[in-house]
Amino acid sequence: MNPEALKRLLTEVRAGTLPVETAIGQLRTLPYEDIGFASVDHHRSLRQGFPEVIFCEGKTTPQIRAIATALLKHNRPLLATRATRQVAMAIKRLDRRAVYHDEARIVAIRDPKQKLQGHVLVITAGTSDIPVAEEAKVTAEVMGSRVETLYDVGVAGIHRLLERQDRLLHARVVVVVAGMDGALPSVVGGLAPCPVVAVPTSRGYGASFGGLAALLTMLNSCAAGVGVMNIDNGFGAGCLAHRINVLGEQTAVSLQQSVKPKNNKKVKLRAES
Repeated sequence: MNPEALKRLLTEVRAGTLPVETAIGQLRTLPYEDIGFASVDHHRSLRQGFPEVIFCEGKTTPQIRAIATALLKHNRPLLATRATRQVAMAIKRLDRRAVYHDEARIVAIRDPKQKLQGHVLVITAGTSDIPVAEEAKVTAEVMGSRVETLYDVGVAGIHRLLERQDRLLHARVVVVVAGMDGALPSVVGGLAPCPVVAVPTSRGYGASFGGLAALLTMLNSCAAGVGVMNIDNGFGAGCLAHRINVLGEQTAVSLQQSVKPKNNKKVKLRAES
């Protein structure tokens, strides 16, 4: 049950148009709905500001469809990660608004009334890192952040990043996705004034050990303000970047409101005679 539905339910109980017992029956879906093989968390948007996300790997298409059906009953935004085209088609049959983001492997249904806020910048070291970066980008956008991208600016040609250094200065949070040696987040962390979310990818030759070398490099970054996600975890990076971005937006709005004059009445000056 989303916040709007919960508010409507309580308003109807207060007005006497909805019996208490009926309301209790509806509230039994909080904090979750048991559908046999899964417990769908309908309370997550109340706790964290965004509904439960479906992780599709390891689930059958009927299972994913059933979970999506339970979530969509409440008219929420929907995010399904690591999804195949087959899964995307199954969800699209439930709701024609569903969009499949091929590179990100995400099926998303966005809130049409949602306004994107703040500024998240997603950077990759190489072109082969883009799928993980796209997972981060789409995740943050569906959750409500304004996202820009800067791809293929790794340390092998660092001038590509330095020529566009101004873009780092305007971001509220930067996500840096890199495989191979994983050195780019340290470079960005030494240039950007905002938090940096580093994501190691499994891209690289044999000694990269499927992303472990990049992960260890990022964990040992000498730059301050760099946090590290798990290997190939673009979704986690996008979610964290969005939360940081939203906190920054709330702070900015609060500051704007605090500097507004409390009394907007015009004062008329009368000349002394």
